[in-house]
Amino acid sequence: MSRHDLRAARRWTAAAVLAALLAGCGTSTDGGDAGEDGRAASERTDVRVEPITERRKITDAKGETVATPARPRRVVCLVALCDDMLAELGMTPTATNSQLLAHPRFLGKSAAARVPVVPGGFLSPEAEAILAHEPDLVIGLGDTHGKLAPALKGATVFWPVQPARWQDSVGYLRDLAALTGRTTEGEAAERAFREKLARAERARSERTALVIFGSDENFGVATEGNDVAAGLLPKIASYPWRSRGVEGSYSMEEILARDVDVLFVETLSFGGPAEGKLSEKLAKNPLWSRIPAVRNGAVHEVDPEVWAKGRGTRSLGIVLDEATAKLK
Repeated sequence: MSRHDLRAARRWTAAAVLAALLAGCGTSTDGGDAGEDGRAASERTDVRVEPITERRKITDAKGETVATPARPRRVVCLVALCDDMLAELGMTPTATNSQLLAHPRFLGKSAAARVPVVPGGFLSPEAEAILAHEPDLVIGLGDTHGKLAPALKGATVFWPVQPARWQDSVGYLRDLAALTGRTTEGEAAERAFREKLARAERARSERTALVIFGSDENFGVATEGNDVAAGLLPKIASYPWRSRGVEGSYSMEEILARDVDVLFVETLSFGGPAEGKLSEKLAKNPLWSRIPAVRNGAVHEVDPEVWAKGRGTRSLGIVLDEATAKLK
C-alpha cells in the first residue's frame, strides 16, 4: 500500500479532516493552538456542563440542521461515533456497520453480535438495506456517506457528522441527547468525560508519546487536528507532532530524533482481518530498534476500533484511561 493510499484509508476509517479550519463547540477553556513541544497552549478543560434541553430541531457546530418529528428511537449507525453516542445515552442502534460495540466497555461481543449489520461495509453501505430497518434517523460520516442523502431523502432523516476535535464529539453528543430526549444521560456522559480529561491534565506526563497507524511498513503519524484521539495527547503528555496535511508524513529518522518514550500503535485492516501487527512489521526497519520506546518495551498495540474509529466520549475516555496508564 502506498503512502497516499494509506492516508486515504486513514481518512475513511478515522474520519479525519485534513488541513481544514476546525469549528469547535466548546468554550475558550476547551481548546487552543498547541505549543512547540505538543503541550496544548490553553487553560485546563472546563468541567462545567450546561443543561441540555430537548428539541425537535438542532443545528450542529458544522452548520448541519437536523429535524425529527418525534424522538428518534430507531437509529442506524454508519459511523462508529454514532454507536458511541447511543451507548452513552443508553440506546442501541437498530443497525450498524461498526465493530465498536463488541468492545467490553460497550455491549461486548455476545450482545453486539445481535445488532444487525448494514451490508456494503463502511465505504458503500446499501441504501435499500438501511431503509429496510425503518430508521427514524441515520447518522453517517459527511465526506463518506453524504452521497447517500438523496436515496434516503423523504424516507428518513440523515445526519452527516464530521468530528475533528473532542469538542466536536461532545457537541454531537449534546445534540443527539436533545433530539432523543436523553438529556440527563447526555449531561452525565459529558460530565464524566470532562472530569476524566481534567484529571488526566492535572497528572500530565513529561514523557514523549507517539501514536502511529498503518497496515504495513508504510505508517502514518496521528496528529492533533486530523485525529480526534490524538488531539488529547498534547494535553496529557509531550506530543511534538503536527499535521502536515494530506501530502505530509514523518520519517522513521524524524521519529528517532524525538526520543519517543511511549509508542501507541494502531494496526488497521481494510476489508478483512489484519495480517500481523504493524509494530512487528516495522521491526524490519533497522532504525525501529533504536527508538527508546522500543528499547524499553514501551510499545503498545491499541484497539483501532476505539482509538481510530470511536471518537465519541466513551471511546475517548478509554483512550485516556489506556494512555495515562502507559505514560506513568
